Amino acid sequence: MFGLEKPAGQQEPGKSGGLPKMASVGDFNVLSSSIPATKVELSVSCRNLLDRDTFSKSDPICVLYTQAIGNKEWREFGRTEVIDNTLNPDFVRKFIMDYFFEERENLRFDFYDVDSKSPNLSKHDFLGQMFCTLGEIVGSQGSRLEKSIVGIPGKKCGTVIVTAEELGCCRDSVLMQFCANKLDKKDFFGKSDPFLVFHRSNEDGSFTICHKTEVVKNTLNPVWQAFKISVRALCNGDYDRTIKVEVYDWDRDGSHDFIGEFTTSYRELSRGQSQFNVYEVINPKKKGKKKKYVNSGTVTLLSFLIETEVSFLDYIKGGTQINFTVAIDFTASNGNPSQPTSLHYMNPYQLNAYGMALRAVGEIIQDYDSDKMFPALGFGARLPPDGRVSHEFALNGNPQNPYCHGIDGVMEAYYRSLKSVQLYGPTNFAPVINHVARYAASVKDGSQYFVLLIITDGVISDMAQTKESIVNASKFPMSIIIVGVGPAEFDAMEELDGDVVRISSRGRFAERDIVQFVPFRDYIDRSGNHVLSMARLAKDVLAEIPEQFLSYMRVRGIKPSPAPPPYTPPIHVLQTQI
Repeated sequence: MFGLEKPAGQQEPGKSGGLPKMASVGDFNVLSSSIPATKVELSVSCRNLLDRDTFSKSDPICVLYTQAIGNKEWREFGRTEVIDNTLNPDFVRKFIMDYFFEERENLRFDFYDVDSKSPNLSKHDFLGQMFCTLGEIVGSQGSRLEKSIVGIPGKKCGTVIVTAEELGCCRDSVLMQFCANKLDKKDFFGKSDPFLVFHRSNEDGSFTICHKTEVVKNTLNPVWQAFKISVRALCNGDYDRTIKVEVYDWDRDGSHDFIGEFTTSYRELSRGQSQFNVYEVINPKKKGKKKKYVNSGTVTLLSFLIETEVSFLDYIKGGTQINFTVAIDFTASNGNPSQPTSLHYMNPYQLNAYGMALRAVGEIIQDYDSDKMFPALGFGARLPPDGRVSHEFALNGNPQNPYCHGIDGVMEAYYRSLKSVQLYGPTNFAPVINHVARYAASVKDGSQYFVLLIITDGVISDMAQTKESIVNASKFPMSIIIVGVGPAEFDAMEELDGDVVRISSRGRFAERDIVQFVPFRDYIDRSGNHVLSMARLAKDVLAEIPEQFLSYMRVRGIKPSPAPPPYTPPIHVLQTQI
């Protein structure tokens, strides 16, 4: 398996994971030799796909799966966009993956003809699949792998071309706007419906699509909307690399008419609006045939604005604190803690599943919390002395001050609680989510961000209230990690995860995706190496936090505080007496 983490946003096949957020928060020391050598961007194109539509061509999508470490289960990594009416798609949306030279990362690319808006893949026509490894792609000549699509007996399913490009670390984005004048008329009854397609050149001289503008209907003098693209996507940080721009006339049936093309580079574009950034659109076929051919119109750059993307670490450097809260499921379905079959079994020789999940996530997050004081809560138990059921009790027995010192303090309070409370039920999440949301609601200046880790054995009892709590909490600086332990079905948790369909309650949608769910069983290491299991789990559940954090800061317009200047010891001036 390549890489110790499967990037976030992965689901069971058939439940989309959206595009993964690849930022990683930290590493266990044991993995210091396995920090990814690099990140690679995979571009996917197909040729001669099966045509499953009666009156038009297929509308293909590509879905990428990676293989889980423990049970070899295929988990969805992400999806491209859908391209209408084509058997030869060049997908714009890329897959960004960590690449480890020394490990095997099995990949599966599935292709579907999309027939409706449903995210459920079983509702669409299967067009075939291709299996390979990440190493196979990177190791192919020019890091370009071309393979037959298989999976439908007796049918030629076409070929897929996957190209890998190592990503530079450029963090700039650029906001550009273009217009055109006197483009060729391509439509019989009206003017053209033009759009632009941008391609960056690869080292072998081929081109990879990186952006499509919107279509402007019925004009030969279009003004396209400004668009933002990362410099990495546009030219991989190489300012002199050729950028090819093609101009097309949009047609409903997908057979868009080529108007012409021109080339430029980031360095040329960065001059901004000037005579250097007015480009003649040339159609080579027309130029070859017509002696008097001048051009097929011109495209002009109207504006060019560079923006540096801020990162999660910029905020951390500027002093933003991550506040970590733990909530543990004490319902009776976990089993009697004195029995080895219980998920809460206190084995003197090794951590139980709750302890492993707690340590795995907590030991990384605690590095971002300066006071190392963590509120630790339990839910679903009967408390001494009167046996009342609580869904929000302090593990240390002190409701006024539920804070524990460090992860060791949380573990100690957890074990103490197991000896004093009675496991009961039901499984209600809303009270602990509301508990953290109350604190998060009071700090909206970007100085603090709250992460709630809920560890549970399964079936949730207060689904409607929990959805309502998550929708409310999505307005505040907080994220929720849910780790499912034990063998239960976790279908309801997938719904809370919100990667496929944004979670809603009573007609209101969550402002952003703040929940990340993973089943702990996917991380059990068959060799018994629990350190490795915990590292994989931590990297997976924490991988979405930076992007969730940044989405809150962006929506609120909060910029990172400047990092404090590096410490320089004072210089002692020796005064000599005269």
